[in-house]
Amino acid sequence: MSNWSLRLARPADAAAMPQIERAAAVAFVGEAAIDPSRTRSPDDYARLIRKGHSLVVHVGEAMAGFLVAEPFRRELHIWEMDVLPAYQRRGIGAGLVRAAMIDARNTGFNALTLTTFRDLAWNAPFYARLGFAEVTALDAHLRLAGELANEVDDGLPADRRCAMICFLD
Repeated sequence: MSNWSLRLARPADAAAMPQIERAAAVAFVGEAAIDPSRTRSPDDYARLIRKGHSLVVHVGEAMAGFLVAEPFRRELHIWEMDVLPAYQRRGIGAGLVRAAMIDARNTGFNALTLTTFRDLAWNAPFYARLGFAEVTALDAHLRLAGELANEVDDGLPADRRCAMICFLD
Protein backbone atom coordinates (compact mmCIF):
# COMPACT_ATOMS: atom_id res chain seq x y z
CA MET A 1 0.00 0.00 0.00
CA SER A 2 1.28 3.47 -0.85
CA ASN A 3 1.38 6.45 1.44
CA TRP A 4 2.08 9.09 -1.16
CA SER A 5 -0.09 11.37 -3.28
CA LEU A 6 0.46 12.78 -6.75
CA ARG A 7 -0.80 16.02 -8.30
CA LEU A 8 -0.02 18.54 -11.02
CA ALA A 9 2.89 20.78 -10.09
CA ARG A 10 2.19 24.37 -9.11
CA PRO A 11 4.56 27.33 -9.58
CA ALA A 12 5.33 27.41 -5.84
CA ASP A 13 6.67 23.82 -6.11
CA ALA A 14 9.59 25.02 -8.24
CA ALA A 15 11.50 26.26 -5.19
CA ALA A 16 11.88 22.72 -3.77
CA MET A 17 12.80 20.99 -7.03
CA PRO A 18 16.54 21.86 -7.23
CA GLN A 19 17.11 20.43 -3.73
CA ILE A 20 15.34 17.17 -4.68
CA GLU A 21 17.28 17.03 -7.97
CA ARG A 22 20.57 17.54 -6.10
CA ALA A 23 19.75 14.86 -3.50
CA ALA A 24 18.75 12.35 -6.18
CA ALA A 25 21.89 13.10 -8.22
CA VAL A 26 24.07 11.81 -5.38
CA ALA A 27 23.21 8.28 -6.59
CA PHE A 28 25.12 9.08 -9.78
CA VAL A 29 28.37 10.04 -8.06
CA GLY A 30 30.91 7.42 -9.07
CA GLU A 31 28.46 5.95 -11.60
CA ALA A 32 28.21 8.77 -14.11
CA ALA A 33 29.61 12.16 -15.01
CA ILE A 34 26.92 14.00 -13.07
CA ASP A 35 27.74 16.97 -10.88
CA PRO A 36 25.13 17.02 -8.09
CA SER A 37 25.70 20.73 -7.58
CA ARG A 38 24.52 21.53 -11.13
CA THR A 39 20.73 21.68 -11.11
CA ARG A 40 18.06 23.59 -12.92
CA SER A 41 17.10 26.81 -11.20
CA PRO A 42 13.69 27.38 -9.58
CA ASP A 43 12.95 29.76 -12.49
CA ASP A 44 13.72 26.99 -15.00
CA TYR A 45 11.39 24.65 -13.12
CA ALA A 46 8.68 27.32 -12.90
CA ARG A 47 8.87 27.81 -16.68
CA LEU A 48 8.35 24.07 -17.22
CA ILE A 49 5.54 23.92 -14.66
CA ARG A 50 3.70 26.68 -16.55
CA LYS A 51 3.60 24.35 -19.59
CA GLY A 52 1.06 22.28 -17.62
CA HIS A 53 2.51 18.77 -17.70
CA SER A 54 4.67 18.57 -14.58
CA LEU A 55 3.84 16.46 -11.55
CA VAL A 56 4.82 16.30 -7.88
CA VAL A 57 4.55 13.58 -5.27
CA HIS A 58 4.07 14.25 -1.58
CA VAL A 59 4.56 11.92 1.34
CA GLY A 60 2.54 13.59 4.04
CA GLU A 61 3.24 17.30 3.71
CA ALA A 62 6.73 16.88 2.23
CA MET A 63 7.48 16.87 -1.49
CA ALA A 64 9.23 13.56 -2.18
CA GLY A 65 9.66 13.71 -5.94
CA PHE A 66 8.68 15.30 -9.21
CA LEU A 67 8.59 14.94 -12.97
CA VAL A 68 8.83 17.92 -15.31
CA ALA A 69 7.88 17.63 -18.96
CA GLU A 70 7.45 19.89 -21.97
CA PRO A 71 5.42 19.50 -25.16
CA PHE A 72 7.21 19.23 -28.50
CA ARG A 73 4.65 18.92 -31.29
CA ARG A 74 2.92 15.56 -30.72
CA GLU A 75 5.39 14.37 -28.05
CA LEU A 76 5.76 15.14 -24.37
CA HIS A 77 9.43 15.24 -23.35
CA ILE A 78 10.41 14.34 -19.79
CA TRP A 79 13.25 16.67 -18.81
CA GLU A 80 13.72 15.49 -15.26
CA MET A 81 12.29 12.94 -12.88
CA ASP A 82 13.69 12.74 -9.36
CA VAL A 83 12.72 11.12 -6.07
CA LEU A 84 14.41 11.88 -2.77
CA PRO A 85 16.64 8.95 -1.74
CA ALA A 86 14.63 8.37 1.46
CA TYR A 87 11.53 7.68 -0.67
CA GLN A 88 13.04 5.65 -3.50
CA ARG A 89 12.05 2.04 -4.22
CA ARG A 90 8.43 2.68 -3.21
CA GLY A 91 6.97 2.94 -6.72
CA ILE A 92 7.00 6.74 -6.72
CA GLY A 93 9.17 7.10 -9.84
CA ALA A 94 7.07 4.56 -11.76
CA GLY A 95 3.93 6.30 -10.52
CA LEU A 96 5.19 9.65 -11.82
CA VAL A 97 5.99 8.18 -15.24
CA ARG A 98 2.65 6.35 -15.47
CA ALA A 99 0.80 9.53 -14.52
CA ALA A 100 2.73 11.41 -17.22
CA MET A 101 1.64 8.73 -19.70
CA ILE A 102 -2.00 9.20 -18.71
CA ASP A 103 -1.68 12.98 -18.96
CA ALA A 104 0.00 12.72 -22.37
CA ARG A 105 -2.63 10.31 -23.68
CA ASN A 106 -5.49 12.43 -22.35
CA THR A 107 -4.11 15.62 -23.91
CA GLY A 108 -3.50 14.14 -27.35
CA PHE A 109 0.21 13.39 -27.42
CA ASN A 110 1.42 10.41 -29.44
CA ALA A 111 4.49 9.62 -27.33
CA LEU A 112 6.66 10.45 -24.36
CA THR A 113 10.39 10.97 -24.89
CA LEU A 114 13.45 11.38 -22.69
CA THR A 115 17.22 11.01 -22.60
CA THR A 116 19.00 8.93 -19.99
CA PHE A 117 21.94 6.66 -19.18
CA ARG A 118 21.56 3.38 -21.01
CA ASP A 119 23.64 1.34 -18.56
CA LEU A 120 22.36 2.34 -15.11
CA ALA A 121 19.65 0.11 -13.64
CA TRP A 122 17.57 3.07 -12.45
CA ASN A 123 17.74 4.73 -15.90
CA ALA A 124 17.19 3.03 -19.30
CA PRO A 125 16.28 -0.41 -17.86
CA PHE A 126 13.78 1.28 -15.50
CA TYR A 127 12.14 3.15 -18.37
CA ALA A 128 12.16 0.04 -20.58
CA ARG A 129 10.10 -1.77 -17.94
CA LEU A 130 7.55 1.04 -18.27
CA GLY A 131 7.28 0.67 -22.06
CA PHE A 132 10.03 2.94 -23.40
CA ALA A 133 12.36 1.78 -26.16
CA GLU A 134 15.73 3.19 -27.18
CA VAL A 135 15.62 5.39 -30.27
CA THR A 136 18.27 3.83 -32.49
CA ALA A 137 17.49 5.77 -35.69
CA LEU A 138 18.36 9.22 -34.40
CA ASP A 139 18.54 10.58 -37.95
CA ALA A 140 14.75 10.12 -37.98
CA HIS A 141 14.35 12.00 -34.70
CA LEU A 142 16.41 15.16 -34.97
CA ARG A 143 15.12 16.79 -31.77
CA LEU A 144 16.34 13.88 -29.64
CA ALA A 145 19.62 13.69 -31.58
CA GLY A 146 20.13 17.38 -30.87
CA GLU A 147 19.38 16.91 -27.18
CA LEU A 148 21.94 14.10 -26.93
CA ALA A 149 24.50 16.31 -28.69
CA ASN A 150 23.81 19.10 -26.18
CA GLU A 151 24.35 16.66 -23.32
CA VAL A 152 27.70 15.57 -24.75
CA ASP A 153 28.67 19.25 -25.11
CA ASP A 154 27.80 19.60 -21.41
CA GLY A 155 30.25 16.80 -20.55
CA LEU A 156 28.10 13.66 -20.45
CA PRO A 157 29.62 10.55 -22.06
CA ALA A 158 28.12 9.97 -25.52
CA ASP A 159 28.57 6.20 -25.41
CA ARG A 160 26.48 5.90 -22.23
CA ARG A 161 23.60 8.20 -23.17
CA CYS A 162 20.50 7.28 -25.14
CA ALA A 163 17.18 8.70 -26.19
CA MET A 164 14.03 6.73 -25.44
CA ILE A 165 10.44 6.89 -26.62
CA CYS A 166 7.19 5.40 -25.42
CA PHE A 167 4.42 5.41 -28.01
CA LEU A 168 0.98 5.84 -26.52
CA ASP A 169 -1.91 3.68 -27.68
